Amino acid sequence: MDGPPTPPRRQLVLVTGLSGAGKASILNVLEDLGYQAVDNPPLAVLGALVGDGDELLAAGVDSRTRDFEPEAALRLIEELRQRPDITITLVFAAAEPDILLRRFTETRRRHPLAPGGPLGHSVADGIAREEALMAPLRAAADMVVDTSDLPLPDLRRMIERRFGTEGGPGMGVSVVSFSYAKGLPREADLVFDLRFLRNPHYVEALRPMTGQDKPVADYIEADPDFLPFWRCMTDMLSPLLPRYAQEGKKYLTIALGCTGGKHRSVLAAERLAHHLHSGGWRVDLYHRELTAGATPGTPRGGIAAVSPTEPRLASRAAGREALTQAS
Repeated sequence: MDGPPTPPRRQLVLVTGLSGAGKASILNVLEDLGYQAVDNPPLAVLGALVGDGDELLAAGVDSRTRDFEPEAALRLIEELRQRPDITITLVFAAAEPDILLRRFTETRRRHPLAPGGPLGHSVADGIAREEALMAPLRAAADMVVDTSDLPLPDLRRMIERRFGTEGGPGMGVSVVSFSYAKGLPREADLVFDLRFLRNPHYVEALRPMTGQDKPVADYIEADPDFLPFWRCMTDMLSPLLPRYAQEGKKYLTIALGCTGGKHRSVLAAERLAHHLHSGGWRVDLYHRELTAGATPGTPRGGIAAVSPTEPRLASRAAGREALTQAS
């Protein structure tokens, strides 16, 4: 006779990271998802706060926390990981130093590690101190969220897809198109270079279009090297993704780049996102350069959950302003 079913593990999300990188925004999204959210409880009482309840719990822990030490925080996390009734996820919010400096300048907030006195008032120095202080937690994080170029609506969608109860367990996959001229996506785990394919930019009728338009898609897919590349890429990803998931990876970002980030990479990202979705993966699709060039309300870029319907897309400019105010 079988024993009673094992109760599901309680979900605990610890949100940490750099000041101004959006930790408060992440906690707000988790609270909207039904998590009991607590910001900056002292480490000495965080273990007791977890207790023996069954509600979803999210807690913010960072350099502002009383008695904060990275080593102590890591010890506590390891202790919580040993509990058979808890699944703990450590989320680290980060951003480039120049972005953080701009956010603090625009909001006129005081950096917690540049309060004056012996530490001085320099925000740039405070950012550097905090990066060094928080490095061990970043290295131990299950999910690093770089908000340097991530609008608030896209951040919300990312957190909802990862921690929303309707999404179920398993690894989420983000497919990103980008321009090599503007740099690799910082969050990329796997990168594919599409610049070997013929470029629609040099066809006058196709230049103003994007890889989302059928004439551009037909032109790229007619390249004799497209289909062999596609088969090789999907054949390689087919065994890789399950192994990443088996190793406990919670989020994987696949980046596809071309020269301008408008034609070849967009087409390939669209095809790959729907291919992975049809294989049962939870997929977000994000066209970085189309978002950067869009005006509010233009359905071109943004992070969208792949579905049979047309995805809802966000304006980067409006989102970046919102994130700056919310960080």
